[in-house]
Amino acid sequence: MKAVTPQHFVDSLPHARAMNMRLDEVSEGRCVLSMPYDPRLVGDPGTGVLHGGAVYALLDTASGLATTLHPGSSGSTATLDLRIDYMRPATPGQRIRAEAICYNMTRTVAFIRATATDEDTTRPVAVATGAFTNEAGRRPRP
Repeated sequence: MKAVTPQHFVDSLPHARAMNMRLDEVSEGRCVLSMPYDPRLVGDPGTGVLHGGAVYALLDTASGLATTLHPGSSGSTATLDLRIDYMRPATPGQRIRAEAICYNMTRTVAFIRATATDEDTTRPVAVATGAFTNEAGRRPRP
């Protein structure tokens, strides 16, 4: 069976392709995804601010990928719970970046933390904590 690369994971998701998500960095249990500002994803036409759902999708996708990159991962995952705290609106016209870290992995559940920023990396747009599945009974990836 062919191993799935992190880039293949992103490319295989129709919503990630539609939102032009880009894989920027990967390491063990960590990834950074970003997406450009897109007027089709605006939630408030009066201000040009992206819809919270677009930020959520970026954080969720980055978190799922970080889970699969953890050394204890079965290689397959699904979101169990993802809590997003929106801290401020993303600045219209700026690329959004999500960094996700899988900080703990049990036999069946992975736990993540993630942060979304725009060009002002000192002030988060949103932060997330969540739990993702780790398929029981499957061996971790070599």
